[in-house]
Amino acid sequence: MKKTYKIDVDCANCANKMEEAAKKTPGVKDATVNFMALKMIVEFEEGQEAKSVMQEVRKNCKKVEDDCEIFL
Repeated sequence: MKKTYKIDVDCANCANKMEEAAKKTPGVKDATVNFMALKMIVEFEEGQEAKSVMQEVRKNCKKVEDDCEIFL
């Protein structure tokens, strides 16, 4: 299952950091951040609950870029 989330991030480099952090989160099969559109597309692994996985994605993204935001 894929879901798209609106994000707030200041620069393309920060968006890349967010993408890498999201990809490393358990339950995430793949993630793509589009800096120009300010969107994150997350593909979840089979059987994962999107809401709980995205809470972990948000935490991991905040570790690498503390002023970013993901609107769930």
